[in-house]
Amino acid sequence: MIRVLLADDQSLVRAGFKALIDAQPDTAVVGEAADGEEAVRMVRALRPEVVLMDIRMPALDGLAATRRITGEPGLDAVKVVMLTTFELDEYVFEAIRSGASGFLVKDTEPDELLRAVRAVVGGDALLSPGVTRRLIAEFAARSKEPAAADALAGLTEREREVMALVGIGLSNEEIARRLVVSPLTAKTHVSRTMVKLGARDRAQLVVLAYESGLVRPGWLG
Repeated sequence: MIRVLLADDQSLVRAGFKALIDAQPDTAVVGEAADGEEAVRMVRALRPEVVLMDIRMPALDGLAATRRITGEPGLDAVKVVMLTTFELDEYVFEAIRSGASGFLVKDTEPDELLRAVRAVVGGDALLSPGVTRRLIAEFAARSKEPAAADALAGLTEREREVMALVGIGLSNEEIARRLVVSPLTAKTHVSRTMVKLGARDRAQLVVLAYESGLVRPGWLG
């Protein structure tokens, strides 16, 4: 059973998500928070697998709440999916920088929302290639020179190659086709790379790929 915490200041939104999630055989809502402060307290108490976190909330917004959750060692296993009304680029950038595993707009289809919950528990990131490329472009605009690539020293050549492909927004299936390997092999390489780098999930590999200079803005083309 995937345990989900809802964090949104609109009770009607929470009620809709709760009805959808509780209707599934493998997911259940274990708590509801109306602001960021309450969300952090409930995550500490309930330890859900997934938090559906609204960005705009009183007391403490979703981005700040996410930073607290993802920055707390005892909450490493908790995955945060950010929710908002509009898919604004600056929110995507800040959400991933805050440690979120994904980003969804509130008018996402019900099936897509459920797929998202299951995906982040499995270690996948909710970033389409288009969103990933925008994220990298945002790094290009905001960041200084890439940090030294010493953090990648423990990776094999193939793992670096796979990480770079993740960084430009390719899925496991697309990576498999590019490298002429099976999707399972591609997924294994991604997983090993995440473990070696201490990345929470695929989304953070994108951040590390750019910050290390492994992926550069010129690849966006």
